Amino acid sequence: MSMASSVKPSTGETIWDNAKTIGIALLIALLIRTFLFQPFNIPSGSMMGTLLVGDYLFVSKFTYGYSRFSFPFGIVPFEGRVMSRSPERGDVVVFKLPSDGRTDYIKRVVGLPGDRIQVTAGVLYINDEQVPRERVEDFAYRFNDGRVVYVPQYRETLPNGVQYLTLDSTPNGPEDNTGVYVVPEGHLFMMGDNRDNSADSREPSAVGYVPVANVVGRAEVKFFSTDGSAALWEMWRWPGATRWGRILQGIE
Repeated sequence: MSMASSVKPSTGETIWDNAKTIGIALLIALLIRTFLFQPFNIPSGSMMGTLLVGDYLFVSKFTYGYSRFSFPFGIVPFEGRVMSRSPERGDVVVFKLPSDGRTDYIKRVVGLPGDRIQVTAGVLYINDEQVPRERVEDFAYRFNDGRVVYVPQYRETLPNGVQYLTLDSTPNGPEDNTGVYVVPEGHLFMMGDNRDNSADSREPSAVGYVPVANVVGRAEVKFFSTDGSAALWEMWRWPGATRWGRILQGIE
């Protein structure tokens, strides 16, 4: 009678196999992050009430094609975009701040190349036509201490039919009346939905016109959201801090 024998892998072989597995997993994750989807989190309130501080979302990298800003740290140096498709009015996009090429911003596209953009008495005008806006129910912002602040909220409808909600917390605020901006070729005009609390293309010294090449991708879906009331190590508080109703919601 013959008996099958087995050979136990050596410690060195086990370490090498594990290292290869981890390396392949990291490579796959890097490829997905670079060419398909990249996670981002929202650190400020400039896009309330569409996006809240503590929202985590996936951004599609392939929607508009690829530029050097599609790659980590911009390590692949080339000009323009390949497989390029232009963003549309109403898209919520992540882009690199033009002034430094490193900082990620997220705003909504309201102006395309050649558009004339102006804000008068808090109302957005595109090519001298008023963008319709309808007063809707106030936005309720809840602080961690239980306080609730109600902010006037409007539904805007862009010329291409895209609708979204904006906040107007300060009537006649400093950015509620602007001059006329003419968007240069190859650039976009970005605005935050929280109109009185957003550094965007209305402020040339802060953001200004955004080159299309600086666009990283389009915000697609929220995959997680937390109100920030639980620290990372306070696992027992995570369920109460999670905004369950925002998970797996699409971004309009």
